[in-house]
Order: sequence, then structure tokens, then C-alpha cells
Amino acid sequence: MHALIARLPALVIVSSVHSQQQLTELLGAAETKSREVDITDLPRSLAAVVSAGHYVPAGEFGWRTSQERRVPHFVVQHGLLTPFAPPLPHGATLLAFSDDDAAFWASERSDIEGIAVGAQLLWDTSTTESKTHPSGPPVYLGQLHGSELPRRGKTRSTARFWRQTGAIYRPHPFEADRLSRAQHAIWQARGMRIDRSNLPIRELGGPIVGAFSTGILEAAASGFPAWAYYENPPRWLEEFWDRYRIHRWGADAAPTPAPPRPAIEPAQAIADAVLAATGER
Repeated sequence: MHALIARLPALVIVSSVHSQQQLTELLGAAETKSREVDITDLPRSLAAVVSAGHYVPAGEFGWRTSQERRVPHFVVQHGLLTPFAPPLPHGATLLAFSDDDAAFWASERSDIEGIAVGAQLLWDTSTTESKTHPSGPPVYLGQLHGSELPRRGKTRSTARFWRQTGAIYRPHPFEADRLSRAQHAIWQARGMRIDRSNLPIRELGGPIVGAFSTGILEAAASGFPAWAYYENPPRWLEEFWDRYRIHRWGADAAPTPAPPRPAIEPAQAIADAVLAATGER
């Protein structure tokens, strides 16, 4: 976002998840001279729409605006893709993490153009330092909050991995619901260690393991050993591991390789693509 702000004369931002104060802090109102405007008072000079999709109110408004104004609509991939990802809006240009992700999400649709720009999150965590060789027990990244895999399968896989390795369980920040907290308590009563620290992955002291967490690739990008583990994985999950080149615990001796680092920082590549389409480049 800041890459666009720095290179555009004006940018309108619509959010359905941020308060006005959060947006002000995110944008740096004093530095960027941002101000609040009515959503119905968009400038006639609007030349493109950039969103994460059209499955939330702000994204739907952006897509509808792009259709009414007949301007390009860019969708920026913001997470790893599973078959449960919502479909892309008609006629969108997808700015994807990779060519593989672009092909996966487009699903052979002729109205979608895909451009691989990389993942800013992985760019920020990538390092040229030598690989780390932690000596502590594995850290299993929790995802009890997610709906992609059944809760029973996730709890069974976590417990089995802990019994085999003595792993430490790190709950996802969204594991705050009653069922998840009850499960944490059961595991703790049985002797499982629960890590609730905010320490970076490289400071946890053990290799990183998960089912399909972005943290697996974050660890690999930062030179930290990481694998995937899930008991009796469904076919889509195995395809997910293959698409992201994630290695399996117990099957692959070598850890997950670091994702390829693009030549251009993803934030700048996104700005380049948008500006090229609007003639501002």
C-alpha cells in the first residue's frame, strides 16, 4: 500500500475491517496527507481498483465500482491458497505469489490474467544468513480456528505428533474460542507444553511444523528448518504441500527449502503492475 502511496498523486482506500483511527495510523495521515471522504464521492479520475477479492463488503464495492467505471480491477493474493479460497471476480488481474498460485486460483478461467509478483510477507522474513540448526523439540503451529480441516482431525494429528516428538504447541492467535481453550487445557493436563509467547519463529528453539500454516514457509524463508505434518492428509492438502514445495515430516530428511526470492520486492512489483495499467508508471 505504501509503495502505491509513494508513487501516486492520489489513492482512495475503502476498508470494511479497519476503523478510521486504524486506517489513519496505518497510512500515516500526517506524512501522506490522508483525509476521510464519503464513499459515494469517489474522484472521476479513478483509474484502477486494487483489492484482496470481492468476498467482503469493501471488496464487493471495489469490484462493482471497477465495473461501473470500466477500470482495471487488481486482486492481490494475501495468503496461501487452498481449494476453499473464494472465486476471483470476473475480469480481474491476479497479482499472485507465484505462477503456480496464479494458475491454481484462476482455475483455467479465460477472463483472469495472472501475474506473479511474490509474497511480501516472505520477502520480509527472508534472509541471506546461514541456515539455523535448532536443538530444541519441534514447535507445532496450531490452526484449530480454521475450517479447511475437521477439528477432530487437527486435534488427533497434533496429539499424535506430540506423543511421537514431545513437540511444543503454539496456538494460532485466533484460537480464543471456548472449544479451542478447552482443548488447550486438556493437552496441558496431559503434559503438552503450550507456547503463548510472542517470540519470533527463529527464537523458539526448535524446528517448525504445521499442517498448512503460512508459518512453515516463513520459517523456511528465514533459514529455519520447517516441515508439514498431518495424519492421513486429504488429497487437497498433499497438493498444497507440493505446490508450495513443503517437505513432509518423517518422509523428507531435508527441511522445506526457502521459497524463491523474486528480483523485485513484491510491494514494488504490485505498484509497477498497477501503475503500468493506469499509465502512471
